[in-house]
Amino acid sequence: MNEFFKKLPFIDQVLKGIGQIMLQENRWTGLLFLIGIFIGSWQGGVAVLLSTAAGTFTAMKLKYDPAEINAGLYGFSAALVGVALSFVFQTTLVIWILILLGGALAAVIQHFFIQKKIPVFTFPFIIITWVAVFVLHHFTQIPASEMISAPAGPADYDDFLTCTNAFGEVIFQGGVFSGIIFFVAVFISSPAAALYGLAGAVLGAYLSHMNGEPIDKIHMGLFGFNAVLSAIVFSGFKKIDGLWVLLAVIITVAIDDLLVDHNTLSEVGGVLTFPFVAGTWTTLLIQKLFKTKKIE
Repeated sequence: MNEFFKKLPFIDQVLKGIGQIMLQENRWTGLLFLIGIFIGSWQGGVAVLLSTAAGTFTAMKLKYDPAEINAGLYGFSAALVGVALSFVFQTTLVIWILILLGGALAAVIQHFFIQKKIPVFTFPFIIITWVAVFVLHHFTQIPASEMISAPAGPADYDDFLTCTNAFGEVIFQGGVFSGIIFFVAVFISSPAAALYGLAGAVLGAYLSHMNGEPIDKIHMGLFGFNAVLSAIVFSGFKKIDGLWVLLAVIITVAIDDLLVDHNTLSEVGGVLTFPFVAGTWTTLLIQKLFKTKKIE
């Protein structure tokens, strides 16, 4: 298979870009993510392929660092833009065009921050999606997708599936199978990241439950997916890694619950992965201060 991907490096770069949604530079992780998205919605699957390809192609044409392109660093924010727009809106021609443009723009913004050596994670996706959702809701008549507009049915989730559901919600997938596939996808790339992500989902669900968040939404994974990402960022094999994961998850969940409870970002499409980004930035700052004090 390595020979196949050497002959078609663009496919490898796109798959790695999709895998980087959960910080995994692994083509098989990306492929499993893609399968999980297609299980939820063919529109979502096509959208994530188009937007990731657009982001990767843009990076190539603008002659960004080939090593960064090969690692998928210009694909993951683009991928999330595509799946988000196809999840929120019916996929009209305008939405397909925006999926391509949004993917390309995500790569440009990502490159700006990479050049500045600022770890922004999924922030380019967040900014583009917030702006797109606000503009489309206020200045167009494009209807909501069936997934958004359909009335909620009875919750068929249980405590056991809450953790894997959180993995699914990272990429806007509410199905049980997609969540399990996403967990397996991360596990084959990094068992430590997958298990820490699982622990983050459990802790996120517990803290949100203690804060009085709706139990059905907790079971769906809506209060755990940001915690999954924060846990994966700080996962590792040292004892101290567990402490950083714990701190990052607690901060992330606190931000998530606060924003959701006050409907702070409902006009622009919701919190998305902003609690993860904000929680990770805060933890990295504390980590930096801790290391500075240790040196002194």
